[in-house]
Amino acid sequence: MAKPIISMGGLKAVIMCGMIVIILVGIKIAAEIIVPFILALFIAIILNPMIRRLERVRVPRVLAIVFVISLIVCFVVLLLAYLGTTLNELTRTLPQYRSSLISPLQTLEPWLQRAGISVSVDELVKYIDPNAAMTLVTSLITQLSTAMTSIFLLLLTVVFMLTEVPQLPIKLQQLMSRPVEGMGAIQRALDSVSHYLVLKTAISLVTGLVVWLMLATLDVRFAFVWALLAFSLNYIPNIGSVLAAIPPVAQVLVFSGLYEALLVIAGYLAINLVFGNIIEPRMMGRGLGLSTLVVFLSLIFWGWLLGPVGMLLSVPLTIAVKIALEQNEGGKKIAVLLSDVTKN
Repeated sequence: MAKPIISMGGLKAVIMCGMIVIILVGIKIAAEIIVPFILALFIAIILNPMIRRLERVRVPRVLAIVFVISLIVCFVVLLLAYLGTTLNELTRTLPQYRSSLISPLQTLEPWLQRAGISVSVDELVKYIDPNAAMTLVTSLITQLSTAMTSIFLLLLTVVFMLTEVPQLPIKLQQLMSRPVEGMGAIQRALDSVSHYLVLKTAISLVTGLVVWLMLATLDVRFAFVWALLAFSLNYIPNIGSVLAAIPPVAQVLVFSGLYEALLVIAGYLAINLVFGNIIEPRMMGRGLGLSTLVVFLSLIFWGWLLGPVGMLLSVPLTIAVKIALEQNEGGKKIAVLLSDVTKN
């Protein structure tokens, strides 16, 4: 009798891989629907500890939710109004950068020629088109004007999620075959993700404030916008702080010169060194339970799957996946590969 080409174990592995591919493709296609839901879920996780603290001082949960969401709405409205004004000012400033670029390029031209690189400043200036940058900023202003609808729907979803939190454990227990183990895993995932998100938000907020003070001290224009960018991109592990430094450094290099740009670079390096290598590891405690390589690869994977929001939430999403894998024998081996420690 002929032996089967594929064993039962291999067939199961092939079927499982096929199912995973189908699920990932479905998530990729439905990203426009899934991403707002995931973002609302993580916002609710961040806000829930604040709601619980208000409940401890005998504030009804509904009033606590309304109070917190109202503060967020007021802050978002003021922020969008300020960003709209700042972007309008940036649009008026953009035509100046073409003429401002000529002087630094002329300074660099002799150095490049000594290095054997033949560059013509006049030819380079021809490729600099301020209209393209102005079109980009104008589209950003248009998106800001239409963003309120999306933000309103997002916050409304957060409100319903926060309202549903007290009844959620009872509903989940009824769906599980092993309620004790299942609820324990969910609680560990929520604690880990909440711990990470709350601390990361606090660290990102302080980082943004320090960047704002540093840029304002150096008299850099649009300091608040670059500080807001530093706050947002600080959620992206490994490369977020580097990406946040590029626009202000480029602006200072063009409009102020090389010396001022070096000062800005030194300021960003000092901030990232203190917060990224000293304060954040101590506040995070024993770590995320993920290896450095896994954190970087998760950034690429979730960014591909869910876009920019996936990059921002790559670490908590991977933590949740790791804890879910630990709940069955087959997944434990993959969870060990994701971990930053080896168990004997």
